[in-house]
Amino acid sequence: MSARAARILIHGALILLAALSLLPLLWMVAVSLMPGGEASTFPPPFLPRHPTVANYHLLFARQGVGRYLANSLWLASLTTLFSLMFNSLAGFAFAKLRFAGREALFRTLLAALVIPSQVAMLPLFLMMKWLGFVNSYAGVVLPAAASIFGVFLVRQYALSIPDELLEAARIDGAGEARIFLRIVLPVLRPILVTLAVLTFLGSWNDFMWPLIVLTDQSMYTLPVALASLSREHVQDNELKMAGAVLTVLPVLALFLALQRYYLRGILMGSVKG
Repeated sequence: MSARAARILIHGALILLAALSLLPLLWMVAVSLMPGGEASTFPPPFLPRHPTVANYHLLFARQGVGRYLANSLWLASLTTLFSLMFNSLAGFAFAKLRFAGREALFRTLLAALVIPSQVAMLPLFLMMKWLGFVNSYAGVVLPAAASIFGVFLVRQYALSIPDELLEAARIDGAGEARIFLRIVLPVLRPILVTLAVLTFLGSWNDFMWPLIVLTDQSMYTLPVALASLSREHVQDNELKMAGAVLTVLPVLALFLALQRYYLRGILMGSVKG
């Protein structure tokens, strides 16, 4: 087999695998545009015979999905902002600052990564209740404002910053805050974009913790609201698929818009870390 034939075969296989991966998403969009009950026929059609946006209109007009969409967008954005601030500061401190117990504390944090998040939910809920943050957006945002993985990610990337550069800035009279803002943050930009995408996706798709800590239905996030909607409209597959499309599209658009920076951060972090 010639090299050209081999490339054609490999590219064809990759295109086939990509098409198979996209098939469920395309069918989800197609079902969301079908009239009620059409997707339940046998065999189920792949494309809508008479496309309609009635399901989306019903979600926004009667189910109040616009509010839940705004709640999710607000919480995910706020969580991402706090995550970037705290994780970048902590990651830089663990990488470049010298303080007592630094290595022991960092090893303890890494050891905590093996603990399933579900195990920590009960003590975390009791802590939020003691602070008075149950049924508030603060109870959703604060536990995700800093993560061990985020600190580790930034720390590994910050290790690549030359110590000589920081020492030269200190000799010139720059304080630690100025060094962080003027020197460190520009260098950390690729990994911070990667962390922002990961944090936003995690917060947007989070279902269990908002379900636990939020009791007021008007404060529900989109995944929690759609789960409630599924229980009320068990047989309405078209309506549920429309809700799923609304959940997927914003994060898909974010990833496609930032994928170049996201991949650069992942690749550079793997080389430098």
